[in-house]
Amino acid sequence: MADLTKFDPNAAGNPNNNIFGLPFTEEEAKLVLLPVPWEVTVSYGAGTARSAEHIFKASKQVDLFDAYVPGGWRKGFYMREHDKKLLMKSDYLRKEAELYIDYISKGCMVADNKFMYKSLKEINEGSVMMNNWVYEQTKDLLAQEKLVGIVGGDHSTPLGFYKALAEKHGHFGILQIDAHCDLRTSYEGFKYSHASIMYNALNELPEIDSLVQVGVRDLCEEEWEYICNSNYRVITYFDEQIKQRLYDGQHWNHLADTIVNHLPQKVHVSFDIDGLDPKLCPSTGTPVLGGLQTEEAMYLIRRIIETGRTIIGFDLVEVGIGENGWDSNVGARILWKLCNYLMKSNMN
Repeated sequence: MADLTKFDPNAAGNPNNNIFGLPFTEEEAKLVLLPVPWEVTVSYGAGTARSAEHIFKASKQVDLFDAYVPGGWRKGFYMREHDKKLLMKSDYLRKEAELYIDYISKGCMVADNKFMYKSLKEINEGSVMMNNWVYEQTKDLLAQEKLVGIVGGDHSTPLGFYKALAEKHGHFGILQIDAHCDLRTSYEGFKYSHASIMYNALNELPEIDSLVQVGVRDLCEEEWEYICNSNYRVITYFDEQIKQRLYDGQHWNHLADTIVNHLPQKVHVSFDIDGLDPKLCPSTGTPVLGGLQTEEAMYLIRRIIETGRTIIGFDLVEVGIGENGWDSNVGARILWKLCNYLMKSNMN
């Protein structure tokens, strides 16, 4: 255990300490955050590969008191440094992907261009490598009885973590806060696209009993058909429908409980920041008008705990870096809440 006798939780965040200014080593911390600096397949805005660095810096401004989980941080939160080799690989393949996306956007056929065919192959192989890297890292942390959170990177990054969670916990469900369904079979030829994370998770991991999506407001016909044919394995609460029910007089507490009741005993929270109103995350990769407020999202996650379910992990993805630090500030404060809720859900 860390010696906290000389640590003042009321002081300004110490820049020499770890995430949120906390004085823990990885060995001392109960909760370990794994940055995954990867954004190869993003199809609009970029920057999320470096979001963990910016969130880390912004986290020093977050006050440590949380009335819902007082002292939860004392169990220890720690963020690893980002893997420089993985970031370099992401940067290299991202340049390849940009050329490839520009090529196919003009209606050109990949089979007619050996360079583009080679690029697509390299990108898909790189994504497999990233998935395996995340799996090995998180599997090792879970074996040490650590609680684990992923900090992306784009939304393709947590698939390996889901596999490790399935091996550790068996069956579980996912609460996905997102503007998008991410249920495409593939997108732009990328098998492990950020737009396919939930399709890949559901098709590769039978341990995922249910996927409950909240805040969706942008989808394609393929995804709609997947939801309709999923035999309620996928339940989607579209943002428009949520707003209509609220406008018709339903209360968020009632709707939140209805959402949570679709989830099994063990729950992973996948928090794509574009599930929020874009005024809160203007630099996210694919912003969509509408969305949740932070208070609505946090209330929903708290209801997982309060209904007796257990949060077994989380990922926070698609946080942009922007120019004024706002996205990182919001990302850091959401990360703080997710860390506290994961800790509270696993306190004995």
